[in-house]
Amino acid sequence: MMYPFLTLDDETEIVHSEMLPDGKVKVYIEKPDEKDCFHHATCYLPDYQVEDVYGFSEDEMRYYLKIIQDTAHLILEFSRCGGFENAAGF
Repeated sequence: MMYPFLTLDDETEIVHSEMLPDGKVKVYIEKPDEKDCFHHATCYLPDYQVEDVYGFSEDEMRYYLKIIQDTAHLILEFSRCGGFENAAGF
């Protein structure tokens, strides 16, 4: 199950999984692109292992990873609670 986390002004979506059995959380970054359809990347917390990067520049990835690093504590907490909506009691 993937849970919505953040939508940026440039339409980039950041979503995350529930806490996986190995204690990791999959964070998926996706941005629509007219030419390529979608750019995407995967990052696993808590060790910030990045894989499957398609279409993003190094500068874009640095930007997105900074956002993920700055909010990792929230992503990890929400992954244990079933996403933001469940954590917030909605």
